[in-house]
Amino acid sequence: MVKLGITRLLQSKALRGLRVGAILNPTSVDAKLRHLADLLHEAKGVQLQALFGPEHGVRGDVQYLEAVGASVDARTGVPEHSLYGKDFASLAPRDEHLRDLDALVFDVQDVGSRYYTYLATMGLAMQAAAKRKLRFVVLDRPNPIGGVAVEGGVIHPGFESFVGLWPIAVRHGLTAGEYARLLNEPAAKHGFGIGCDLQVIEMEGWRRDLLHGDARLPWVMPSPNMPTPDTALVYPGMCLLEGTNLSEGRGTTRPFELWGAPWLEGAGLAEALASEKLPGVLFRPSAFTPAWDKHTGARCHGVQLHVTDPRAFQPLRTGVACLVHARAQDPAQFRWRTEKYEFVERVPAIDLLTGSGEFRAGVDADRSVAELCAAWDAERAGFEARRAPFLLY
Repeated sequence: MVKLGITRLLQSKALRGLRVGAILNPTSVDAKLRHLADLLHEAKGVQLQALFGPEHGVRGDVQYLEAVGASVDARTGVPEHSLYGKDFASLAPRDEHLRDLDALVFDVQDVGSRYYTYLATMGLAMQAAAKRKLRFVVLDRPNPIGGVAVEGGVIHPGFESFVGLWPIAVRHGLTAGEYARLLNEPAAKHGFGIGCDLQVIEMEGWRRDLLHGDARLPWVMPSPNMPTPDTALVYPGMCLLEGTNLSEGRGTTRPFELWGAPWLEGAGLAEALASEKLPGVLFRPSAFTPAWDKHTGARCHGVQLHVTDPRAFQPLRTGVACLVHARAQDPAQFRWRTEKYEFVERVPAIDLLTGSGEFRAGVDADRSVAELCAAWDAERAGFEARRAPFLLY
């Protein structure tokens, strides 16, 4: 069984005598499902002074893209500060909330995709800790989709946003602790130069080839639309649909596995996707009615992804195929998202997700799935080499 960073921290004296702020959410639990806020509040010699809630909040009661408010945690009485408000400045801890702290502790379950925002929150908090000369402690957790496979390109200059602040591959294959090490080291050592006083509390018993089920740990939803480990597995590809007018299945019980639109025809779409011979996945025609988000109350037609071999499955390539074939079925009704996305108004959401305008231009030029994915090969290989010195497991 994997021993988490939270468990190893509580068995140590790493925070004794320190005034601590904790960045956490509902996933910040040990193997017995005890929450970090409660454990730090009860820990001898530790002064828990503040809780910081990323997107969705400390206890996970805030929905997708909704601002998180300041409050007081009902169980501990400790002040809660938001790290997800109405503008980009709200994403980092405010100076006045750090003034009386000695250390920040980060313990949030990531899902292995660069555009899942929690590790961006971590990086911004590391920058704030460096400015205030605070210790920054990362309690490491498994990457639920494994630490071997890397997919996709990186963020190009001018396309930085909350879904990509640094040139990280879409499927990065890192744990939070490894990600923090990459962000922290100077450029001369191939890092991104944040330079805070970083301490990673490593796991015991985790290997890079393990998926979530192999670790024998409970799954706590990291966010309202990440209900199962299956969701995390398909997310690196299916999140691309957020940059379009296609429903990515929000408002259903299987987001990112179910997807479609009112104008699509599911059987033809499933046949077209099957012709791509994508590894480790089957496609079933399906229909659904979203209870909220895109196409609320409208009957959508599309497919459901059924992953048959998680290790062979290539989520990003699969997501690209879904987008390409949906557009091909009805190009007149397909649209790129133009509304404000993650605090950015002037750059299309798909460019923020993929890291540049090249993918969108390629799709509009009717390039094949193979051509679109091959365009990321050099960037992926470069990132794999860059991340290598920072791997812990």
